[in-house]
Amino acid sequence: MKRAITLKPPKRISSRTENPDNPPWTEEMLGPGRVRTGRGSATKVSKVATTIRLDRDVIEHFRAGGRDYQARMNKVLRDAMRRERSGA
Repeated sequence: MKRAITLKPPKRISSRTENPDNPPWTEEMLGPGRVRTGRGSATKVSKVATTIRLDRDVIEHFRAGGRDYQARMNKVLRDAMRRERSGA
């Protein structure tokens, strides 16, 4: 015959207990609401997802500059494109 296992019910924590280290949020703390509409218009797509193979030192150089390394790489490539078009 199996033994009957009885568990103690979990302790109930009063919702009225306030923690001074974690006060309840107020409307003043939250501030005005903002509506987020996403990443922008889907009709104006100017970016294309692609895969390219780059040398490790090139990637490390751009990543060392911070989070927006892809935008900086894009700017450098765009500047090179403009120089090439102008014949400089």
